[in-house]
Amino acid sequence: MLDHIKFTKFKFILEAVDNIRLPEYKGAALRGGFGYTFRKTVCAQSLNKDCNNCMLKEQCVYSYIFETPPPQDTEKLRLYKTVPHPFVLEPPQDSRRLIKKGEMFAFNIALIGKAVDYLPYIVFTFIKLGATGIGAAAVTHNNNGKRPPRGKYILKDAQCIDLEGKTNSIFNYEQQTIDNNYPILEAANLNHIDDNDVNAKEITLNFITPCRIKFDGKIGGTMAFHILIRNLLRRVSSISYFHCNKELECNFNAIIDKAKDITIKKADLKWQDWERYSTRQKQKMSLGGLIGNITFQGDLKPFLQLLRLGEYLHVGKGTSFGLGRYVIL
Repeated sequence: MLDHIKFTKFKFILEAVDNIRLPEYKGAALRGGFGYTFRKTVCAQSLNKDCNNCMLKEQCVYSYIFETPPPQDTEKLRLYKTVPHPFVLEPPQDSRRLIKKGEMFAFNIALIGKAVDYLPYIVFTFIKLGATGIGAAAVTHNNNGKRPPRGKYILKDAQCIDLEGKTNSIFNYEQQTIDNNYPILEAANLNHIDDNDVNAKEITLNFITPCRIKFDGKIGGTMAFHILIRNLLRRVSSISYFHCNKELECNFNAIIDKAKDITIKKADLKWQDWERYSTRQKQKMSLGGLIGNITFQGDLKPFLQLLRLGEYLHVGKGTSFGLGRYVIL
């Protein structure tokens, strides 16, 4: 049921021009700078204009990537103002808050469905963002109460990542050009791993970034398998319909009922809080979630492809910031 879903994954390698001070959760700085710079780069109207009132919103690259309005004639998600973004950021996982001048750091970005075609826009945006800067430049002198300037970087390389985790450069830094010969990843190929090598009766997921999954209208501290599967199905279904041009054909109720038979063998999860300030909404936002390991047991084979796809697409709220990232151990 997932074979038509296509995506790409890239690794962007940056070199600090200044000493850069980043927040504890680096996805906030990258996602915030990405969105602002992307809009500034491609918006044909005033940056202060509400996208919802713009006559170009149905054809606008920024609107599609960041506001992602449901098409006016859609039969699905009519009650939602937006649909899932067609990209996922994976911020650096190291503990460094200070990136010193000359040091390298990297992050990953996955593009989903139609968004794959917009890679040149995204590479160009991160080049421009580097000239503007992210986080804050680390300074030791008194700044007279002013906010420290942002730290600048150079995009040194962009590499495509295949399903084996191998990378290949697609960006020529000297010429500032992109090689468009990169692999399109397909959910159909996620079963390339021999299922005989996977214990289909027991599986452990390691949540690397806070996972915010909703059940009964609440984001809480539970991770029952059927709740995880509900959230994965909801996300993948929306992505399939809006970004891959096909409705997900499956019996949702039957899948969820089968998921209820899967039990938790062991859970080592904890709630991790973090806040970000939204410049667009002009307010602080609390975006905590669960991190750590959880082991499920039962007949897991029917869920393996969906779980593997979730490794790339993440699950829950805040995926464009990198939240909801897990790996199958």
